[in-house]
Parts: sequence; structure tokens; C-alpha cells
Amino acid sequence: MSGKKKDGVLDSVRIARWTVAGVKLRRRTISDLVGQKTGVLVWCLPTVALVVGLGWMMPRPWLWIPPLLVMGFGCLVNASRCGRLHCYFTGPVLVLAAIYVALAAANGVPMRLGPLLLTLCAIAMLACSAEVPFGRYRKSA
Repeated sequence: MSGKKKDGVLDSVRIARWTVAGVKLRRRTISDLVGQKTGVLVWCLPTVALVVGLGWMMPRPWLWIPPLLVMGFGCLVNASRCGRLHCYFTGPVLVLAAIYVALAAANGVPMRLGPLLLTLCAIAMLACSAEVPFGRYRKSA
């Protein structure tokens, strides 16, 4: 082994470990929509529409239902493409939130803005924090 020792690890060992892990990571990050320009369209612009909808009572369903559906289905697609862990939780929750807003707009259920936003934020934060101990991507079986 002619690798130089750096930080207590031989360069050849470090490169081999990085290459093996890098191939898996590279394949998943390429298919991850978050790191692409699509991520801006799927999550950033809809978030702006949600924030704008906070101030307007009448057009709120029109400003919230499409973005929630786009973000929810974007998460579901991302979960199936690359196995992003938090997308397995946030995708269905965002689609259910869109259904709830649609039912509230049709006067089927009362619109409880505070609990809805608190639930969405709490589930998103818990799902994203689950990536810390379990990893960003679901392990392939």
C-alpha cells in the first residue's frame, strides 16, 4: 500500500470507501428532484402560493389546493424515484391537506387554519429530522 496517511486513514482506503459510497449516493442524488431545477417548481413556488394564501380568505382554496397537490405528488414521485425518506411521510400528508382544504371550501368541514398549518409543519419537521438517524435515502432491500 503506497497511500499516504492523512487523518489516520490511508488515501487508498479513503478513495475506495468514497467510490463505493459515492456510486450509490450519486445515483440517488441524480434522481432526487430536490437537487434539480424541478425542485424549485415543485416545492419553492408552491410554498410562495401557500404564504400568499394566508392573507387572502376568499381565494385561499385556489391558492392552496393546487400547490398542496403539486408538492404532495412531487414528494410521492421523489419517494419512488430515489427513496427520499421524508417524502414517504410528507407526500401523503400534503395530498390529504389538499383534500381537507377542498372539503373546507365546499363547507364539508370547518376550516381550522391553525391546526392544519401546525400539523403540516410538525409532520414535515419530524419527517426531515428522521433523516438524521436513519439516513436521507431508504435502504434498498
